[in-house]
Amino acid sequence: MPKINASTVAEHRARQREALVGAAIDILVTEGAAAVTPAAVGARAGLARSSVYQYFDSSAALLATITEEAFRRSNQALTEAMAAADGPLERVEAFFGESLRLGAEGAHRPAAALMGAGLPSACQQRLMELHLEQVEPFRAAVRELDVPEPALTADLIAGMLHTALAAVENGAALETVTRRTLALVRRCLTRSGGTGRAADAGR
Repeated sequence: MPKINASTVAEHRARQREALVGAAIDILVTEGAAAVTPAAVGARAGLARSSVYQYFDSSAALLATITEEAFRRSNQALTEAMAAADGPLERVEAFFGESLRLGAEGAHRPAAALMGAGLPSACQQRLMELHLEQVEPFRAAVRELDVPEPALTADLIAGMLHTALAAVENGAALETVTRRTLALVRRCLTRSGGTGRAADAGR
């Protein structure tokens, strides 16, 4: 068992659990969902399988936790980015910009791996719920703007985000992709192309 410096037993256990979750995510991304087992996760984290069972009693429990974790960290970053924006257009741009930054860091890979993993129906349903929760602030910002058919408009520009994320994850320069994507978003959501503070920063 690796030595973990912690001032309390609770902190020690929290760090062990975090190490196991990190190991499970790494295995998911590199080897697929079927490889996420208590034995494999314990080996990757440097813990005995018996220790893993103190936190997760099955592969299903590990996958359920990864499902939550895949969104929790990204959601926190997205919430903070949007909170710093002044208006609805700026919030949309903040959502796109932060999503692309997270994509460049690989933060979306666990969720993408889960979506194609053939998970049990309960996990699939929860994954969809978490995805809808994640994009709702962006969709709400679009609804505040004076655009026709806001739900459809949100769906269409979300397609641009997915394409931009794929470009970044395939090695395109983050700054270039972000600048071009935000320019297209402004063109779609404003009659004049947008001149807000976030828009100016993206030029």
